[in-house]
Amino acid sequence: MTHTPTIPDEDVAPAVANLETIVSLSKRRGFIFPSSEIYGGINAVWDYGPLGVELKNNVKRAWWRTMVQLRDDIVGLDAGILMAPQVWVTSGHVAEFSDPLVECLTDHRRFRVDELPGAEDLSPSELLDPTVVERLGLKCPVDGGPLSPPRRFNLMLKTFLGPVENDAAVAYLRPETAQGIYVNFRNVRETSRKKIPFGIAQIGKAFRNEISPGNFVFRMREFEQMEMQYFVRPETAAGHFEEWLARRRDWYEAWGVAGGRLRTREHRPDELAHYAKKAVDVEYRFPFGWKELEGVHNRGDWDLGRHQEASGQNLEYFDPATEEHFIPWIVETSAGADRATFTFLIDAYREEEVRGETRVSLALHPELAPYKVAVLPLLKKRPEIVELCQRLVADLRRDTMAVYDDTASIGKLYRRQDEIGTPWCVTVDVESLEDGAVTVRDRDSMTQERIPLEGVKVAILDRLAAARP
Repeated sequence: MTHTPTIPDEDVAPAVANLETIVSLSKRRGFIFPSSEIYGGINAVWDYGPLGVELKNNVKRAWWRTMVQLRDDIVGLDAGILMAPQVWVTSGHVAEFSDPLVECLTDHRRFRVDELPGAEDLSPSELLDPTVVERLGLKCPVDGGPLSPPRRFNLMLKTFLGPVENDAAVAYLRPETAQGIYVNFRNVRETSRKKIPFGIAQIGKAFRNEISPGNFVFRMREFEQMEMQYFVRPETAAGHFEEWLARRRDWYEAWGVAGGRLRTREHRPDELAHYAKKAVDVEYRFPFGWKELEGVHNRGDWDLGRHQEASGQNLEYFDPATEEHFIPWIVETSAGADRATFTFLIDAYREEEVRGETRVSLALHPELAPYKVAVLPLLKKRPEIVELCQRLVADLRRDTMAVYDDTASIGKLYRRQDEIGTPWCVTVDVESLEDGAVTVRDRDSMTQERIPLEGVKVAILDRLAAARP
């Protein structure tokens, strides 16, 4: 894929200047709601509404299609959220999975150090420096009060299994899906008969007790990951890493994200996670700055090696071609289904003036759009027109997501479908009763085409197929 020529990062404007624009649209049109809203909500948990669940599911399907369906070297897995507690001790999460935290000494609010004004560019070791607050003059961003020295805050969410809440019953809600793949490495390899290099992909829920979540669904305590672990020979890991980094950036562009709002950023040596030999983030220009969209990591043999040692089980791979036994290295691609959905929503947002009015539309890729086609009657008081619409939408629903709407004038119906990203609208009018044809309107160009009624489904499905990467 040809990428957009790079321009200085500080000159890249976000697709939407104000985050509230997307938050408002999401609530108004039924994409995303605050969780438990009637009780005042719960911080950093969000619910996907009728349109949001369709959009997010479509994003997950697009990822699965690319990562599993179209490849013969990657298979899928759905591991449990709850795992043996020893998994998280072995993986290093119990000891290492933490963020630097400070507390305001006046209002007792807690913050991640790296999100304080003046501390954004500090290295991980600097963030935990006991003198950093005093040395940089860091203050509470809410009331300007003094802050405590930084300390480590573990992000794991604990629970208890069984009727007794004691140390022996402690379990964790998984903070990542990857460990479920590692502990199933031997099961998957033996049953799928895959030879290295091969991958295991998984989509599933993860949980983190974030210190200061925010920016809508960007950072949540309950979220969904789309992760793939690619098992390779150690000497080939660097090459596979570069290939997967390019593929993962290309994926976002293929599904509609503007290349100019994407960049890559390599982690500094003192920034690397405990398991990583190399890590590069694909970042997106959000309304609140450049932030991680997806991470690609060279995890070496840390994970399988640690689990082999702790469990006493053989997790080596035998290569019959070379008659070698070795622990595979792992190249990981780690994306968030929520962040990806959020990004596609932001990047698709359009405002333009049409005949003196502001037209809002979501230029979503047709495969990602919640509804692919809306069937609209020009006159809802004509039962024969409504009946024709209902027959058409029932036929369309057998093969794609279609909706019928007659709750406003045709102009308002078009605007509503534009705003939720529906690629095509089909209007049935009085002439349709006579000539058996309907009007198909395109969301992006607003052009209209008259086609026979019996050809509508084929036309829509052909357009969807043509748009698919």
